[in-house]
Amino acid sequence: CEVACVVSHQEQQNSAAVTTADFVPRIRVIKEDSFTTATVCHQCEDAPCANVCPVQAIRRDRGHIFVTSSRCIGCKSCMLACPFGAMTVVASASGAQAIKCDLCWHREAGPACVEACPTSALQCVDAAHVQRQRLYSQPF
Repeated sequence: CEVACVVSHQEQQNSAAVTTADFVPRIRVIKEDSFTTATVCHQCEDAPCANVCPVQAIRRDRGHIFVTSSRCIGCKSCMLACPFGAMTVVASASGAQAIKCDLCWHREAGPACVEACPTSALQCVDAAHVQRQRLYSQPF
């Protein structure tokens, strides 16, 4: 899923063209002895990352939280504010830049990580689906 994410956000759209310097996934896989989990942006309704950004580089548009890279000053306020650890600030020659999952808004097929997951462990669902699942799992 991390490779699919990086390739999806790369101009060439080619995994062979990805270098270690370019390998900055917007999803992070955390592996421990007994479990593996993915950390992604939760697209919060009242996004703490957007609320603390001093230059309004993080905004909500069409239900998704986006980082406007041309405005970002790399201050890391968003990283500190995100309760899910989904923000990353990457240093480059031109300065630091915040990145996060954008649900692959540029892809009609949806998030590349979901499509590439060999076990279908990743899903992209809306709040209504989550609520239905909660109700379904409750004892009567």
